Amino acid sequence: MADAPTLTVRPATRADLPAVTEIAAHYVLHTVATFQTDPLPLAGWEERWEALRAAGRPFLVATVPGGAGLPDGVAGFAYVGAWRERPAYAATGEDTIYLAPGREGRGLGRALLSALLVEAEKSGVRELVAVVSDADSPASVVLHEKLGFRQVGRLERVGLKHGRWLDTVLLQRSLG
Repeated sequence: MADAPTLTVRPATRADLPAVTEIAAHYVLHTVATFQTDPLPLAGWEERWEALRAAGRPFLVATVPGGAGLPDGVAGFAYVGAWRERPAYAATGEDTIYLAPGREGRGLGRALLSALLVEAEKSGVRELVAVVSDADSPASVVLHEKLGFRQVGRLERVGLKHGRWLDTVLLQRSLG
């Protein structure tokens, strides 16, 4: 938690989106943490950011100073999107959280997800769902569980990426 004293978690701005684009692209291209197969371009992130703002949903970034060969700036991002598009799901959201490579294990994920939970509740979300690929993401499952999520299901072999069939773990937390 060396970065914790100088960590800032705040709403994302348009100026943060190039860093968000870069962080997300890493996970798309090099991991199975996301089932996205093509990186979203900056214009796509701008569109997502605008849509979430218009919906009153949180989109946060964690920023830290550099050190240990890592640059200053955005070290992670998190947002709450729609769980499903049908109106009956309006008070249910799905969280997304990613840290920049090399920023794991410093308490940033916990700080970012904790802040996201507060902001999600303020935005009217009553139930928050996380869908986690369990192949390479045990830390994500553990992080969610430490912050009060519980495992509510598993979908087996629902994603094919990098030549592997992948399962997802469903986690859920009630807010408010």
